[in-house]
Amino acid sequence: SFTMNTYLFVYDLMQFCGHSWIFTNMIIRFMSFGKDSLADTFYSIGLVMRLCQLLSILEILHILIGIDKSRLFPRFLQITERIIVLFVVINSQEEVQGKYVVCVLFFLWNLLDVVRYTYNMLARMGIYYLPLTWLNFSLCIPLYPLSVLAKAFAICVSLPYFESFGTYSIKLPFPFAFSIYFPYVLKMYLLVLFIGMCFIIQNLFSERKAHLGTGNIKKKRS
Repeated sequence: SFTMNTYLFVYDLMQFCGHSWIFTNMIIRFMSFGKDSLADTFYSIGLVMRLCQLLSILEILHILIGIDKSRLFPRFLQITERIIVLFVVINSQEEVQGKYVVCVLFFLWNLLDVVRYTYNMLARMGIYYLPLTWLNFSLCIPLYPLSVLAKAFAICVSLPYFESFGTYSIKLPFPFAFSIYFPYVLKMYLLVLFIGMCFIIQNLFSERKAHLGTGNIKKKRS
């Protein structure tokens, strides 16, 4: 309906503005301060990044209620990966926030999202530019695995701090005699992360084929 389409356009616009601000801010800071800007990336743009990622949870709801035709499971995996790495790993350990890998991760995320939300906004209005369509469904294929590697590296960097501070580790007293050692949970999550990557890459290729097939391109041009 027109109302739902307008709502989705406004949502995409808000996300586009947020990620564009982050992406532009990162580039300007790097051009102005060089490598010195990398260490405090999280402190300068972390708040807006967290707001954008929390807002992205709505995309799962959009699929569930049927106003977005994307596949649920791949999108759910992508969103939860970011939420876990950003809020559980990076946000909880101040020592990790100053690592260069955070800057790399934010750069990859925002580059992908600026393109994706630009494409989505125009698509809501029935506008399809072939170069943008190609970029939207092609750029993610090499950059998504790189972002997964950056997530895995961020987790590995955080492990010594989770071990030292005992963050999120739980040990229940007698008679339960039950404990959760959070570094082990993160190590198991690394396996889940790479298994999910294989599934999502397969989905990205199928989406690219569906949108960039010869018949679809001709249809959108017409």
